[in-house]
Amino acid sequence: MKLFAGLGNPGSKYAGHRHNIGFMALDRIASDHGFGPWKAKFQALIAEGRLGSTKVLLLKPQTYMNRSGQSVGEAMRFYKLDSTDVTVFHDELDLAPGKVRVKSGGGHAGHNGLRSIHDHIGAAYDRVRLGIGHPGRKELVSGYVLHDFSRADQDWLEDVLRGVADGAPHLAGDDAGRFMNAVALRTAPPRSSTTAAERPKDTPRPAPDDAEPEPDERSALQRLVDRFR
Repeated sequence: MKLFAGLGNPGSKYAGHRHNIGFMALDRIASDHGFGPWKAKFQALIAEGRLGSTKVLLLKPQTYMNRSGQSVGEAMRFYKLDSTDVTVFHDELDLAPGKVRVKSGGGHAGHNGLRSIHDHIGAAYDRVRLGIGHPGRKELVSGYVLHDFSRADQDWLEDVLRGVADGAPHLAGDDAGRFMNAVALRTAPPRSSTTAAERPKDTPRPAPDDAEPEPDERSALQRLVDRFR
């Protein structure tokens, strides 16, 4: 069994905040993969389901960000899970908007939700870092994360959430590489290219810039000159 915890603050007042992108990611996973209804338990909202062959508990702490670890620790102990069975989805100031990275272990980098989780279960858990960018100055951070995503953010945000949901079964199966590939297909899809074999038969092959024009394409003046050569 795996525990996926998304970080955020409870209530409609905070629902669209940058700080709540962890909640948004879990909501998309739940809806795209047919998880059961959200219900209250472990000081959180939880939903149960499967990703591939793995049973997964989705958990959104309702303790507010600074006490997220209370809820995560309670659920982990109830199911007798190890911290390595836990993956936390959270906002990341040090990544550009739309960037996603997977990390195992490490510090909390001042993120209050991660700091609380460290205090309750230690540092040996996985993280999905969801980039939201940095406002530029430290004193602006609080107002920035506790503010709704802008209208200009909506396209990349939708791509990230769709990519995370697409790749969630790989993440549950401990395949971070395939998870990241699934995210990349949404956030940075490959450019389409048409090879000669794929080109329709009635599509003319482009000529080099210095190619000699066909006879019927010569100008009338050029044909006249040719007659007197």
